[in-house]
Amino acid sequence: MTKRVLTGITPSGTPHLGNYAGAIRPAIRASVQPDTDAFFFLADYHALIKCEDPQRVARSRLEIAATWLAAGLDPDKVTFYRQSDIPEIPEFSWMLTCITSKGLMNRAHAYKAAVDQNQAKGVDPDDGVNMGLYSYPILMAADILMFNAHLVPVGRDQIQHIEMARDIAQRFNHMYGQGKDFFVLPYELIDETVATLPGLDGRKMSKSYDNTIPLFEGGEKLLQSTINRIVTDSRQPGEPKDTEGSHLFELYEVFSTPEQAEAFKAELHDGLGWGEAKKKLFERINAEIAPMREKYNDLMANPDRIEEILLAGAAKARQISMPLMEQLRAAVGLRSPHLVPVAPVENKTEKVKTARFVSFRDEAGFQFRLFDAADNEVFLSLPFADPKQAGLLMKQLQAGQYRIDQIEDRYHVFVDEIQVADLDQAQQDRLLAALSQQ
Repeated sequence: MTKRVLTGITPSGTPHLGNYAGAIRPAIRASVQPDTDAFFFLADYHALIKCEDPQRVARSRLEIAATWLAAGLDPDKVTFYRQSDIPEIPEFSWMLTCITSKGLMNRAHAYKAAVDQNQAKGVDPDDGVNMGLYSYPILMAADILMFNAHLVPVGRDQIQHIEMARDIAQRFNHMYGQGKDFFVLPYELIDETVATLPGLDGRKMSKSYDNTIPLFEGGEKLLQSTINRIVTDSRQPGEPKDTEGSHLFELYEVFSTPEQAEAFKAELHDGLGWGEAKKKLFERINAEIAPMREKYNDLMANPDRIEEILLAGAAKARQISMPLMEQLRAAVGLRSPHLVPVAPVENKTEKVKTARFVSFRDEAGFQFRLFDAADNEVFLSLPFADPKQAGLLMKQLQAGQYRIDQIEDRYHVFVDEIQVADLDQAQQDRLLAALSQQ
């Protein structure tokens, strides 16, 4: 089965070596795997949340697009586009905003972190918080659900946003699907083998620490001079160097074969000087990125070529987004009565909210929650290793196919002889009440 994998890149700065090794290189390699339908997009609407410099956003869009193309992203084999070239995305984001509870957004890590920082400073909890920051998980959900992505490569700090996208998708399906699911449920893709490069001072390479190594910016001269600034110990040439904990050696490993790394380690153990070691590191890194740098410079000198590629990618993406948006407009009632048949209005009272289940995944495994009609959480399942098993058990519980065994003051919920929950008296009462709202 072909899996659709979607990756967003926020254009808010110039890519550095850490971005290349930690995100760009592995994502491009993954995009050419069999049975993978890869989508890559410049998340320029997201860039507006934190960057108020229009020239920086515009420049970064070019630099990042040129970087990905120079690094080997093939626009003929993937769908590569700008978020802002897909007008269906902000329209869809508004639809999702209208069905997403404020309570869900209150729990977003980025918003909670901003509130905690403000409270620590003794200022208003929402000081400096704009609605872009507050609701960007909804825009991220629109990015993912618009193209029905199965997998979204993210770091562990972004898992919550994928869970939110699943929750929002299930809510939309429940409210407007009428037996049809508009969206598949996306899951995070965590690559434990992705390299986290150390910077010049040994900490994680980050612009926040001002310890980055340039990728293409400044050419070979700046690359070499920056590598020469890597902090090392005071051991002199001829003295054995310990590679354990050496961030210079860690960098070399990321850009070499195991055999090359072993040879470099042996040289350091034999007393290779740090100056010579930095020269070898520069040569190793430059051997990989020099051909890309040439292509990058050519693209940056011809921005019209980048524009053509991105617009072609947007046209390709809109072959999916436009027909889906027509369905979504019809589902929520936003369609022309002259073009879309309107079902006769039934004589009934306002639709009553019902309880609903939401599935998710965390470090413990695959679980599901039950929310009552007022969107209060009343039930949390035990974790399961198999997502299909968890989904089947959830559906059976929803259909009333369960039993509850009382052992002393605990209530054990079983579906097909498989225990799905361990509850106290109050939790059991809430569970039964919520199931009755189905």
